[in-house]
Amino acid sequence: MHTRSYTVKAYYEQTGVMRLRGAILDEKPERLFFPEDDEPLAIHQMVVDLVLNVPSLEITAVDVVMEVTPHRHCTTIETTYDQLVGLSIARGFNRQITERFGGVSGCTHIGALLRAMAPVAVQSMWSMRQLDPANSPVDSSTDDEASRRAAMAFNLNSCHVWSEDTEMAQRALRGESIGIPVWAEERLVKLGRPESDWDGF
Repeated sequence: MHTRSYTVKAYYEQTGVMRLRGAILDEKPERLFFPEDDEPLAIHQMVVDLVLNVPSLEITAVDVVMEVTPHRHCTTIETTYDQLVGLSIARGFNRQITERFGGVSGCTHIGALLRAMAPVAVQSMWSMRQLDPANSPVDSSTDDEASRRAAMAFNLNSCHVWSEDTEMAQRALRGESIGIPVWAEERLVKLGRPESDWDGF
């Protein structure tokens, strides 16, 4: 009866800057409203662009475009999201979205899209490190635990694997290797390369 799709992509803009683009598409199936119509019918199609400083993930620019809406005046809320400038998309972002844009203060669909975008920004921190090691937002090779803890701020206590009580988190906090990610290990095997070729985090 209904299909909702989210697409979120992160782009390396330049040293210390990431662009995050999210899109939401709601579609009704063909022939649901019009028996002769053999194409899905888009009822919401919206795009949000955020420019973020790295490593703070502070939002410096926002662009909200509602391309398909059920009512013409839906688009009058687009510029309200300029209030996102100055916020960090890291922890606490969902609460900020609810407080600033919940209920009649915003658009339900843009709110849901923003919540889907935040984890992509955090996941992209590792990619930023790979693309720009000199300006790494997540350098765990520092000499003291306080520095390593600061470098791990986006991951530490974010899920059961990264609970600071786990052996993996403790190893990272001590500056020891946490091993190769499963996806990297499997890709090295597929490429016929040894594990020693892994130079990621």
